[in-house]
Amino acid sequence: MKILVIGGTKFIGPSVVRQLSKMGHEVTVFHRGKTTVELPLNVQEILGDRTHITDFKSKFAEISPQVVLDMFPYTENDALMLMKTFKGITQRIVAISSMDVYRAYGVILGRESDVIPLPITEDSPLRSSLYPYRNKSEKPLEGIDDDYEKILVEKVVMSDPDLPGTIVRLPMVYGENDPLNRLFPYLQRMDENRQGIVLEESLAGWRGSYGYVENVGYAIALAVTNERASDRIYHVADTQVLSEAERITKVGEVVRWEGKVVTVPPEKLPPEWKLPVNTKQDWFIDSTRIRQELGYSEIISPEEALQRTIDWQRSHPPQEPDKFAAPWLLDYATEDAILAKLL
Repeated sequence: MKILVIGGTKFIGPSVVRQLSKMGHEVTVFHRGKTTVELPLNVQEILGDRTHITDFKSKFAEISPQVVLDMFPYTENDALMLMKTFKGITQRIVAISSMDVYRAYGVILGRESDVIPLPITEDSPLRSSLYPYRNKSEKPLEGIDDDYEKILVEKVVMSDPDLPGTIVRLPMVYGENDPLNRLFPYLQRMDENRQGIVLEESLAGWRGSYGYVENVGYAIALAVTNERASDRIYHVADTQVLSEAERITKVGEVVRWEGKVVTVPPEKLPPEWKLPVNTKQDWFIDSTRIRQELGYSEIISPEEALQRTIDWQRSHPPQEPDKFAAPWLLDYATEDAILAKLL
């Protein structure tokens, strides 16, 4: 099968490309050439910017991919240009989305009321409030702007009668090359042999869905190569759903940390440590559909996935360690004062 991947050189993309190549497919990656990554030798590359994707229509027609996988359609316009470019060229579009489309995420952001029952399925209600990062000074990832909205991306991709679509909604993804360095603040504290890590009690008990990057890449590859995925929406996530306290404790067990996670009620924490989100709403998804319909199961065990992530994070500390960390992960002096009263 001929497959064109838009993106594919940063965090999750290389895992998908490797899996597709391993399955024996003919893969071409369209990317800007700004990220150095080692792809399989038989993978072809086209350099270009997605903002000018329509300029490459004749080149894409020469390749004649049977499926086009878009790793990062962030806006409605991204999706419109995608469908315009590939109509008449390809047989199906696969677009990567996020579980941030659900109303539960709107509750977490404080934009929606009423806690949503869990687990979230592919048919759970979506947010009624669009553009989750509009007018926010800090965005979670590079390339996200005020017009970011996966709900609108999905609507465009799944509504064209002449070009079938597939949507894969991702969880919080961890692993090698994680741009958010999700484990770093906790791992750093453990490696510094701190006696405790303080968590506000609602955050300590909060549960969300995660997925290891290689497993997520394999799931996406199955959605790309299986015709049954046409006109379907899928979740991918680890089956085990841990609280944040349990997740951090598990990291500590792997690195043999002798400290512990300390849960503290909000009234005993300084005002600047107040959580910016509503952690009364958990955020975990059911991934039964992709397992039953496409035969997905994890290719990397949870234990190996965590160990690989820890090894990579230790050898690749972020250049700006405070960029993504919350105040309660950096304020050692306040944390030490809290721990002194509790331990």
